[in-house]
Amino acid sequence: MYRLTLAACLCLSTTLVFAPSAQAGTIERACRNSDRQAAEPTICRCIQKVAERRLTKSEQRTVAKWFAEPHRAQEVRQSDRRSDARLWERYKLFGTDAERICG
Repeated sequence: MYRLTLAACLCLSTTLVFAPSAQAGTIERACRNSDRQAAEPTICRCIQKVAERRLTKSEQRTVAKWFAEPHRAQEVRQSDRRSDARLWERYKLFGTDAERICG
């Protein structure tokens, strides 16, 4: 009986500690996992909120990959594809807003 109770407590405490991270958005998780010095939880949450206003879920997934691989952003920026040009424009607006709001 004691082991079951202890196990239940450990599961509950783990859930309480990690629940906010599990609910974090794609951009917020990428921000937190990046090795950038400015990747503080409050800043990352703010950036996620801006992303939710400026980018679609699909765009957020794409942009989140850029935190780990910045070269992919350069590839989109330099691409001749119309869809990449649209993404880059939306990304610039997102970046401007994030800097202004979360700055």
